[in-house]
Amino acid sequence: MITVERLNRTYGSLHAVRDVSFTIAQGEVIGLLGPNGAGKTTIMKMMCGYLEPSSGSVTINGIDVSQDTKLAQSFIGYLPENLPVYPEMSVISYLEYAAGLRGVPEEHQAAEIRRVLGATDLRSRALDKIGSLSRGLKQRVGVAQALLGNPKVLVLDEPTNGLDPTQTLQMRELIRKLSETSTVIVSTHILSEVEAVCDRVLMVRSGKLVLNSRLDELTEAGVLNVRTSLGVSALQTILQSLAGAKGFQFSPQGAVIECRVKLAEQSTANQVSAELARKIVEAGGELYQLHREQRDLETLFRELNSGEGIANAA
Repeated sequence: MITVERLNRTYGSLHAVRDVSFTIAQGEVIGLLGPNGAGKTTIMKMMCGYLEPSSGSVTINGIDVSQDTKLAQSFIGYLPENLPVYPEMSVISYLEYAAGLRGVPEEHQAAEIRRVLGATDLRSRALDKIGSLSRGLKQRVGVAQALLGNPKVLVLDEPTNGLDPTQTLQMRELIRKLSETSTVIVSTHILSEVEAVCDRVLMVRSGKLVLNSRLDELTEAGVLNVRTSLGVSALQTILQSLAGAKGFQFSPQGAVIECRVKLAEQSTANQVSAELARKIVEAGGELYQLHREQRDLETLFRELNSGEGIANAA
C-alpha cells in the first residue's frame, strides 16, 4: 500500500530526515513516534506530497508521489497538526469548500458530506460556526475533511494535540472506528496514544528511523518472572540446565523465591516456560507464578533514546 525508500530531507546544513525506509500494508494502524523535532511531520508532509524530498521516494497504492502528486493525493486524507480552518464558516460550509478542493463531484458532495458528518459524529453541529466549537470538535472537523472522497489512507498528525482527557478518549475511539475501513498513520510524541490505537510502531530519532516493529512484539521484554517454593540452590541448578536461559536474578521473599530469567531468544519463551514449569514440579516445588514480563512504550522509548536495547527492540 505504502512504500518509503531512502527518504531524505535537508534544509541547508540541517539534515531533518535521514535515509528513512519502511512499508505499510493495507489496513494497518501505524504509530509514527518520536520526540518533538525528530522529523515526524517532515516525513508525513513528504508522504502526502506537500513537501518534496531531497532524495528518495514515496509510493502510495503503486503511484510515485513525486511523479504524479495529484493522483497519489487522491488516495490520502490528511489532517495536519495545525489545520487551517475558517472560524466564520459553518461546519457544513467548510466541508462543502473542502469537498470542492478534494475534487468530489458536485452531484456527490451532499451525500459525501452527510457520510463524513456521521462518521465523525458532527451532524448535530453541522450549522455551527467553526469559531464557536471546542478544540476537540475542531479536530473532528479536521478529521471530517480528511475523510472526504473516502481515501484509502488517513494521515493524522498529532490528532490529540491540545485536547483535554475526555476529548482525547473520543478521538481515540474515532481513530479505532476509522481503522476498520482505512489504513491509518498517526504521528505523535505521546506514548499512550500509540499504545491505545496502533498495531505497529515506527520510531524516529534525529531524523533517523530507529525502530520498526509490531506493538505486541515490543512489549515483550524477553524476561520470565517466576515465583516458586523451590529453594535458590535447586532452582539455580534447573535454570543452568535450560538452553534458552542466559541469565537469572533471585529475590527471596521469605519461603517464596522470586526470580527473573533472561531469555536468550524471545521466540523460545513458550518452550523455556514449559520446560521450567515441568522441572520445578518434578523437583518437588510449588509453582505459584510463571509469566513473561511486559514493558511499556515509555520504558522502550527511554532505552532507545539512551542508546540501550535497540538490538533487542526490533
